[in-house]
Formats: sequence, C-alpha cells, structure tokens
Amino acid sequence: MTAPRLRALPPIDRGIVPGVERIAVLRASALGDFIFALPALDALRAAYPSAEIVLLARDWHRDFLAGRRSPVDRVIPLSRGSFPGDSPTPAGGRRAFATIAAEGFDLALQLHGGGRHSNPVVAGLGARVTAGSRSPDAAPLDRTIAYEFFQHEVLRGLEVVSLVGATPVGLLPILASRPADRAEARAQLDDLVDLEGPAPIAVLHPGASDERRQWPPERFAAVGDRLADAGAVVAVTGMAAEADVVRGVAGRMTKPAADLAGRLNLGALAGLLERASVVVSNDTGPLHLAAALGRPTVGIFWCGNVISAGPLARDANRVAIGWRLECPVCGVDCMKGVCAHRASFVADVRVDEVADPALELLHA
Repeated sequence: MTAPRLRALPPIDRGIVPGVERIAVLRASALGDFIFALPALDALRAAYPSAEIVLLARDWHRDFLAGRRSPVDRVIPLSRGSFPGDSPTPAGGRRAFATIAAEGFDLALQLHGGGRHSNPVVAGLGARVTAGSRSPDAAPLDRTIAYEFFQHEVLRGLEVVSLVGATPVGLLPILASRPADRAEARAQLDDLVDLEGPAPIAVLHPGASDERRQWPPERFAAVGDRLADAGAVVAVTGMAAEADVVRGVAGRMTKPAADLAGRLNLGALAGLLERASVVVSNDTGPLHLAAALGRPTVGIFWCGNVISAGPLARDANRVAIGWRLECPVCGVDCMKGVCAHRASFVADVRVDEVADPALELLHA
C-alpha cells in the first residue's frame, strides 16, 4: 500500500524583526483573556527589550494597568462600537484606527482570536510586519498560524509571538500587585472583610458571563459553609448585575458571609484576591486574576473550556470538571451544534469535588 502524500505547509518566517521601535498588540477583550496573554507579552518584551509595547484594548485595561508593573508600556483604548465586527462600524471608528496607524508601528500583532474581524484592523495599521492567528474565513497577515479552538489561550499567544522571534520566558500568567489595589480594597469593603485580620479569607465567585459555566448557588453555599467551619472568613464577590447570584449564595449559607456584589472595582477586587487564602470560582475572569496574583484557586470548568482556559499548573490551582456534552434542556450535542438554552453544563459537579481541594488549599 502506498502511503498517502501529505501536503507540505509553507515555511513560516519566525525571525526577529530588526529595527523595531514600536509594537502594537491587539487584545481588546475581557479580563481572563488579558491574563492569558501575559506570557506572550512577557516573551515579546524579552525579545524586544527597547521597543515600546502598545496594547490596543479597552478603557479598563488602561485603568487597571496604571501604576502596575507589566510588559505593556501604554494602552490605547478602543471605544465600543468602533471595533470591526460591531454592526455597523461607524465612521468615527475608522477615523480612530487611522489615527492609531499614524503612530507608525514596526510590528502589529493580533492576539484577539481567529482574525475574521481583527486581522483587517491589524493589517490596516501599516506596520512593517504583521502577525497573528488566522481562521479559514480571516484575511491573511504577513506571518500567521492556524486558529484552532481547542488550544490553550496561553499557548496560542506564545505561538503567535514566536512568529516574530519571541521565545517563552515563562508559561504561567503572572500579574504584579500594586499598593493601590490594597488601598482600594480597604476603602471599598467598609469593614465587611478585615484584610489585616488573622483569619484566612476564602473568596467565592459564583457568576460568569455565560450561564452555562455557572455552578449552582446552593453548591457554592455548601462549600462556603465548609470553609467557614474551617475558620475562614467567607466573601462572595460579583458585579452589580450578578447581585441575585451573589445573594443566592450568601443567603443560603448557614454561616456569615460578606455579600460584595457591586461593591468592588477591578483594582479593589485584585486587592481582596491578593489577600485570599483560597478562591473558589467558575471559569471566569476573577478566577484567572487570582491565579495570576499567585493565590490558590479551585475552578469549576466545563470539559471543553478546561482545554483552552484551565490552569497550566495544578499544585495550587485545582479544577473540578463538568463532563456534560449535551444541552440539559434539548439534548443537542454542543460539540456538533448550538441551541438557545443557557442551562448549566457544570451542574453535575459534586460539592466534595470542590470543597475537598478548597479545604486542602486553605489549610496549606
């Protein structure tokens, strides 16, 4: 039998680009997405130590990174409604990108996803070399890798920056804390949680932007009670829009818990998480922020998302995995189709699968 002939892939230039003074990096997405990009940004900084790294992102990135040590030198916020893919893209957005392009970037990197909407933005910056991931429906850049959904976001970012000669200096996202985080946390907690007290603090975060990633509130409450029985001060966090979910956890607990829904800005949340002895959360931004701050975590993940977003180290960052593939309402296999339902895909995770590692980390 004759072996099948494999199609030869075109060679990829992965060399350092000479004479680089200014680098644009597009990553205008949510908190967890930014955390996952940190190892790639660290590698880029090491490869181009004298270049200015400019992050094209959102307003919150600028505020959150102000005064914080990071590989990013400057943030240019992209206003909502101006990013390609928003419908329609207003003329003001096109003018804004023209202004950004006028800065004269030597490198422009797309760390934003498959590139259907973002690759034209990066190409339009007029950089000498562009690079990024590319799905089949995306425009090409000078240097690209194939976009595959089931790839860890950290590794995808590192693979993209390797296209311009950057090699990893670390695999784990690491974020520096700042004194302002702790000051904001103390000011905004209003004595609900004593950050300076001797008791360990356990933070529960029961929300998530996608309801399918939310573990039931009554199970969070059961974990909270077990942590409180072990001597922890329990705080339940969430945005103002998640007040009902937070209340559903704190209100079901038999032990006292601080309801912090809508009370903390992002800096104050970082200040609280930095003090936590353990953080228990759905797969969402605060979980990944806590891990990047070096805190022990237990994350509740759907099996598909643990591939792309699960912790790369498991000593202090544990996972409890929901293995459901079919929609609990209509039975559609989510690996093959989509439906309009938002029932939880992680509701089958047992309380002990979360509480046991949380207690182990608390005692450690």
